[in-house]
Amino acid sequence: MPLILKVEKDPNRSEAVIGQAARLIRQGTVVAFPTETFYGLAALATDHKAVARVYLLKKRALHKSLSILVADLSELDTWIENLSREARHLAASFWPGPLTLVCPAGKRLPTNLTAGTGKIAVRISSHPVAQALVQAVGGPITATSANRSGSPSCRSCEEVLSQLGQDLEAILDAGLTPGGKASTIADVTTWPPKILRIGAIAAQEVLSCWEQKA
Repeated sequence: MPLILKVEKDPNRSEAVIGQAARLIRQGTVVAFPTETFYGLAALATDHKAVARVYLLKKRALHKSLSILVADLSELDTWIENLSREARHLAASFWPGPLTLVCPAGKRLPTNLTAGTGKIAVRISSHPVAQALVQAVGGPITATSANRSGSPSCRSCEEVLSQLGQDLEAILDAGLTPGGKASTIADVTTWPPKILRIGAIAAQEVLSCWEQKA
């Protein structure tokens, strides 16, 4: 049975619990956590073995890369190479929030995280618990959905348990997440950006914002 860590939606009231989850992640454990849409799986994004564990948990094809969360815009240059002025404008305009940007991956990220593509999908979550978790970890975490590949996304701890069950080590349980549409994904390694998935933010809204800096 996974370790269930109950957390308040206000992270200031759950610092100890979030700190415990962060320590587990730094030690190589995979922890399910709430986001502004569904539950995700957090592993330390710089840990090759922990990233491999995420693929095993999800039964995810190894040619499909994973996305990450960072804590602050100032971290982008640490994990991303040669990010354009327009891409930075998108990040500043929509983060924290459900816009994932596919960017040139930095050399410090493991190749299994990027599936050898040389690209990494990144965002800053607007969920206060997710934000507090990334800050407590002190580095980027994976943000892939907490489900088996091809199965529905999970809005609750119970749904995560029903899909991942005994294979998962810990869950940061903040109750029901909002659900709805997943994040919009835009590949900013092309010009103009290519919308890979239309989600919570309209494609035209993203493209119009890009054009303001083009």
